[in-house]
Amino acid sequence: MTASQQPAPMQPTAAPPARTLEAVLARVLQAGTYLSMALIAIGTVLFLAAGGSPLDAGPSLDVGRIASDVLALRPAGFLWLGVLAVLATPMLRVLGALVGFARGGEWRMVGVAAAIVIVVAIGIAAGLLTG
Repeated sequence: MTASQQPAPMQPTAAPPARTLEAVLARVLQAGTYLSMALIAIGTVLFLAAGGSPLDAGPSLDVGRIASDVLALRPAGFLWLGVLAVLATPMLRVLGALVGFARGGEWRMVGVAAAIVIVVAIGIAAGLLTG
């Protein structure tokens, strides 16, 4: 066989878009989970180091203070940021899926993802309005 008659070497093919989307979304969930647990662990260590007891009442949520609490290394900031990250991670996955489905032209799945986002938004709004 001459060089021109030899079969071309196999080239790796790109993953199908659905597989790539699922891999990205899995990474979002994984990173969000690790980040959340790290924040909660840091907050717990700081809380215990400051003499807090697991039986003490926890700090109330004040979203406006989270950044300043984290910068001041106060346990409440890390604990609440970790809890909010736990809650936000699945929503980031749904939003990522919505964008991925829209890019892929899967309009029925875009509708499903949008419906989930709307239901969660209504739940958050109802919770904020009722205190």
